[in-house]
Amino acid sequence: MPITKTEYIWMDGRLVKWEQATVHVLTHALHYGSGVFEGIRAYRTPQGAGVFRLTDHINRLFSSAKILMIDIPFSRQQLVQAVKQTVAANGLSECYIRPIVYLGYGEMGLNPLPCPVNVAVAAWPWGVYLGEEGVQKGVRVKVSSWQRHDPNAMPPAAKGTALYLNSSLAKVEALKAGYDEAVLLSPQGYVSECTGENIFVVRNDRLLTPPVAAGALEGITQASVIAIAKDLGLEVEHANLLRSDLYTAEEAFLTGTAAELVPVRSVDDREVGDGAPGPVTRKLQELFRAAVHGQVERYRGWVEHVN
Repeated sequence: MPITKTEYIWMDGRLVKWEQATVHVLTHALHYGSGVFEGIRAYRTPQGAGVFRLTDHINRLFSSAKILMIDIPFSRQQLVQAVKQTVAANGLSECYIRPIVYLGYGEMGLNPLPCPVNVAVAAWPWGVYLGEEGVQKGVRVKVSSWQRHDPNAMPPAAKGTALYLNSSLAKVEALKAGYDEAVLLSPQGYVSECTGENIFVVRNDRLLTPPVAAGALEGITQASVIAIAKDLGLEVEHANLLRSDLYTAEEAFLTGTAAELVPVRSVDDREVGDGAPGPVTRKLQELFRAAVHGQVERYRGWVEHVN
């Protein structure tokens, strides 16, 4: 989806004009994918712009950096404030937010340890990643021929920039074949996740979602939906799933910050359930949507207000 330009980007401790937020062509991260990032959303609430689970996202950013041995030169609280400052400076009531930590200019080669570490935060208006039609009617997905990383080759627990080449390969394959999204399998053949979303199936009033051991990222939207589901009295389990479990599910849906909560209409041309979003999916969609807008008392602590 195209980027809508805003006025300011936060870079290394200060706001700069959008056009001035540039990096050198010999930046280490451009050549080797040496960086970590987050995707965060702010929503319009009765108290103004509210960032959904902001501190949780920043904590995950630090965890990703630790896995890749990148030392972030700012504290967690400084980056929480940087996000709020960026949203406020651009006058945004709803937006997508992209913090990124990357190895900068000054060193080249496969030893990243001497490289400078840069940090930036950008924010801009962005609709749901898989489109409003997907949110309403569901998306068509296919199991990709590309495998999810083996955890001893690339650590899928880190939200690292280089790791998403794997997702891009699967995404392009799916789009060119006429689907909306791809499902990646682990090297052991278990369902891992989609290219940028966690996946759930509904079976016998139980929600099942792949564990991190299958290569799934620990999703913050995923965790939020699990909490909502448990509050509704649903049983939730992290469990290994085969592709055939997707075919025979009563319902299936995807979760992610960019995508939010999206029903799955079919997998590999096999309809999920009756091919329409099911009642569990719809109820979770409704409650999640209300929660991110600060409209559910129980979940108001998830929303961190900008002002």
